[in-house]
This record gives sequence, structure tokens and C-alpha cells, in this order.
Amino acid sequence: MRKLFTSESVTEGHPDKLCDYISDSVLDAYFEKDPNARVACETVAGKGQILVTGEITSTAEVDIEAVVRNAIKEVGFDNSETDINYRTCKVLLNISKQSADIALGVDKSYEDKAGEEVESEGAGDQGLMFGFACDETEELMPMPISLAHKLARRLAEVRKNGEINYIRPDGKVQVTVEYDEEKPIRVDTVVVSTQHNADVELEVLKKDIREKVINKVIPAELLDDKTKYYINPTGRFVIGGPLGDSGLTGRKIIVDTYGGYSRHGGGAFSGKDPSKVDRSAAYMARYIAKNVVANGYAKKCEIQFSYAIGVAKPVSIYVDTFGTATISEEEIVKKIEKTFNLTPRGIINTLGLRKPIYKQTTNYGHFGKENLPWEKIIKF
Repeated sequence: MRKLFTSESVTEGHPDKLCDYISDSVLDAYFEKDPNARVACETVAGKGQILVTGEITSTAEVDIEAVVRNAIKEVGFDNSETDINYRTCKVLLNISKQSADIALGVDKSYEDKAGEEVESEGAGDQGLMFGFACDETEELMPMPISLAHKLARRLAEVRKNGEINYIRPDGKVQVTVEYDEEKPIRVDTVVVSTQHNADVELEVLKKDIREKVINKVIPAELLDDKTKYYINPTGRFVIGGPLGDSGLTGRKIIVDTYGGYSRHGGGAFSGKDPSKVDRSAAYMARYIAKNVVANGYAKKCEIQFSYAIGVAKPVSIYVDTFGTATISEEEIVKKIEKTFNLTPRGIINTLGLRKPIYKQTTNYGHFGKENLPWEKIIKF
């Protein structure tokens, strides 16, 4: 049976991704000075204004406005007529400290209060988190989101290195892959929309994107004469970034994870320190799912954890290998419980999450990048 599956990615200049990048830049700035900072930082962007709000408890002093302006500069926005200017945009700050009620559960877990022998920190919130891996690509990610991220990253590369010198930071891509009996066999459709300068001709843009972006990323054997291409299908994309549309932290959670190929618990990542398990436990779930596949226990694996606020140990662990397992799923769960410490402190220590590593996660997916600690392969 043949079927189609589609995933999307966006560039770092997409207004939502700009907000994610600002929030993670603030988190990294605090972690550079205070590894124990509690950060829950949200960003809103629109029409020449940036609002940074949330709760931050730290011993560090950080010039948040300077961090915001530098993040916008790093993305490449410097024109208030077409997107936003890092020099002149208005930056508003509305920051308070972490709620004392939340801190009660994070500082000392339910188990610790009950006299159980478990690390003291509890989960920073209730929630459910999913991790996923499959053998469709070298990085053990689904092919549609893998190709979409590579296309979006390539759009940024050709802009920054001048290979295509007329495109701007905002953009988005979409890739549709055809499957035959669960095996990806070809790319059916590619959609690329990129912000550009007003004076470029559409046909020139289409040619450049096809030759310098798509053909450089998608292997030729996955493309054929039936593959469809939609490049800037509206015909014009000059106004972009927060001037074209408002942006908000945490609004690209499917782009951040598995492109819709696996389930999502609903929690966003960016701007949150690792005491927030909707970030750290999702990283741990990916780490374990990837290693289930890498160790040959299954060809495809989805893992769910759930937590209760203030409680250190997960409420539940769920494993689904979609009929591809080489050992029983019950045995996989036992291996997970034996090998991995799934308390908040255990996850933080295992993955080394109290370091300023988060800006590098923001764009082109939080998973599938070899340099990130939750992408390491181990024997278990």
C-alpha cells in the first residue's frame, strides 16, 4: 500500500522561530552565569516590538534587552520596512520570579517529603512527553521532517554566504514523501516559500531555489519527473518576520519534534530551563527511543512519559514499537527502568542540561542533530 506523508520546517526568521530563539538566548545568557537559574521565558513579536515576559529566578544579572537585540541581529533582521530592525525595535520586559507555589514542588519532591529515598527535586509541572525514533534516516528520524529541516537550514546558508543574496530571513518549507509498505521511496512534493527583496524576478528566484537549495539537499534518487515543486506559490513574499505576521514562543511544536509523524504531549520547549519536564523529559524520551532503535531492539519506537507536579518519578512509562520489536515491549520497559534515572535531577545529570546549549536547539529541530547530548548512542 502506497501513501503520502508531509512535514514542514521553518527558517530562523519565521516570526515564531524568532521568538523561540530570543527565549532560548535569554535562557543561555542566564545559564552562562547561573547553572541553577529557573527560567520560563516567553517572547511575543509584532510590528516593530518585542515583548519578553515570564518568570526568572536567578542570582545572575543579565541585560535582557541586549540579549534580545543581539538575537535578532544573529537571525539577520535589520530592516524595519520589510521585517524588523534589531537596532531600532522597541523591547518591552515583563519579568517576575518563579511562583513560590511551583517552587515548593520543584525544590523538594513529594517523595522526599514522604521520606522516600529519591532525589529531592520534583517535576516542575504535570504533563506527558513523547520521544520517537525510526530507521528511515541516518539520524534515526522520519524522512519527511529530516528533509524539511535540511531544506530550511539550506535556505539560511545560501542567504548568509551570499550564494543567493536577495533572500531575507523569513521562510518555510514542506516536504511530502511517498511510502510503500512503511518504506519511504520518493519525494512527491516540495514547497518552498522564502522572503526576498522586492526587485528580484520570480523566475530567477524559482530557478535559484530549485538548483541551489532543493537539488543540493534532496538526493537525486528520491526525485523524479512526477515530483511537484511549489516555490513562492503566491508570487511575492517581501514583507516578512514580525512585520508580516506576529510571532510567539512555543507555536512550532510539531516543527520542533517529529513533523507530526509521532504524537506530541503539547508542551513547548524554548525558553524553559530543564526543571520543566515538558522540555527535559521530551529530550530524555528521544534519547531512549533513539537508543532502542540503535541497539536493534526495534526499527521504530515511540515512548511516552507522564509526570505530576512536585513528584520526582514518572507516573507512567509507555513503549510502542509498532510491531517491529526484536524483544518484547515489556522487556524494553524493564531495560529502561533499570538503565535510566527518569527523575528531573536524573535526566538533567544524564544529559548535562544545566549548560548554555539551548540556542543551538531552537532552529531546524530539537532532534536529529549529532552534537546534542540526547542524540548520543549508547549500549543498554
